[in-house]
Amino acid sequence: MKLIYIFLRTNKLAQFLSAAIILLSLAPAVSAACACGCNVFSAGSMWMMPSSPGLRMALTYNYMDQHTDWSGWNSAAADLNSDKEIRTNFYTLGFQYMENRDWGMMIEIPVWDRYFTTIDDMGSIASIEHASPADIRIMGIYTGLSEDMSTGILLGLKLPTGPFNLSLLDRDTQIGTGTTDLLVGGFRMGQEAGWGWYVHAQFQIPLAARDGYLPGDNFDFSIGMHYDDLADDYKIVPSLQITTSLRSIDSGANSDPDNTGYERLYISPGAEIIINSHLNIFGNVKAPLITHTRGYQLVAPMLSTVILSYRF
Repeated sequence: MKLIYIFLRTNKLAQFLSAAIILLSLAPAVSAACACGCNVFSAGSMWMMPSSPGLRMALTYNYMDQHTDWSGWNSAAADLNSDKEIRTNFYTLGFQYMENRDWGMMIEIPVWDRYFTTIDDMGSIASIEHASPADIRIMGIYTGLSEDMSTGILLGLKLPTGPFNLSLLDRDTQIGTGTTDLLVGGFRMGQEAGWGWYVHAQFQIPLAARDGYLPGDNFDFSIGMHYDDLADDYKIVPSLQITTSLRSIDSGANSDPDNTGYERLYISPGAEIIINSHLNIFGNVKAPLITHTRGYQLVAPMLSTVILSYRF
């Protein structure tokens, strides 16, 4: 804690970002939950793994259309689930600043655009669309375990800045959870004979319930590889990633423990396009290999990601 205090006291950018986060966290909350599995987009994101001191910015777009009914290990009949579709566009502005080769910090500011269709209490089909800022994430980064910054530890919080009482949405489909969550993670990268590899893991643990709702704990783990020999001539780096995402059931009076919680395994082919020494574009698609849900849930047959990253 003393090292974090010294870092914040002596670094103006860190002070600015911290002040901004405090102000945002004091804003009125309109919440949203992530039982949809949106945390999987962050798992193994290469822009989160720093390779040099300085400032880096990323604009990320993720898309998820949950319209396939699932229960246990198999697809399920649509009439057993009152929810019919959850279609979400995720826009995230991220800043990463490494003060030196040991210490840094990162902030992610998301906006969600969610379209939701369900059967309401009157038995009629009802649809609604909500667009709102979602829950902000701030994390400290420590890469002092290795001289080349190839090993890192991540520690931070997800703040309750997104809405959790939007009309028609249940607590597990809201844009924000309404809770403050602890984020703990780490990564390891390596390079060998034209190939690069990495592993990344992250826990998200809600610290306390809010308004009768406590989202389940979330764990995401990714292992990936990329082929770098095409970068010099063709400015492209192909990649392949395997990701597992685990979430425990929600709890509380306003939760639905019978229909939350899952285990999923994804395969993600992708590629990075190197525009110049500062700017690159990365994209991939996630296809589920294994899906297991508790109760009846909507799942997406495909997830997509595009990241525009700029290093100052």
